[in-house]
Amino acid sequence: MFIGEYSHTIDTKNRLAFPSRLRGELGSRAVLTRGLDKCLFVYPLIVWEKIAKSMGSFPIGDPETRSFVRLFLAGAADVEVDGQGRILLPEYLRRYAELERNVTVTGLYDRVEIWDEKRWNTYREDAEKNTDGIAKKLGELGLY
Repeated sequence: MFIGEYSHTIDTKNRLAFPSRLRGELGSRAVLTRGLDKCLFVYPLIVWEKIAKSMGSFPIGDPETRSFVRLFLAGAADVEVDGQGRILLPEYLRRYAELERNVTVTGLYDRVEIWDEKRWNTYREDAEKNTDGIAKKLGELGLY
């Protein structure tokens, strides 16, 4: 299970070192793709295979579903985790998430997210202002 929030930097070769606490769960290969809210999602291969299989059965008749599946699956990159726990961030994914040098890596149960540091801080601050509303919504769903 991935949890936590970590500040890291992208090196001059477009590599990002994963926090040591997240490396064990990730394994030696992972899948990196466009996430929601202009971040990147990183999945261990075993989780990715389940997600891709599920998306493969989505109805293609709906244009929005088709677009989402295309962006999510076609935009994915199989990445290797090197001996120092680094992954290479493809340029097209860096551009999508507007990642410069400073990033925040967040663990979210079955995936990791990579955010531009400033975007993450703004997102987190906005979410923190609305914790009562979020808790209410979770309660309505029977989750909290």
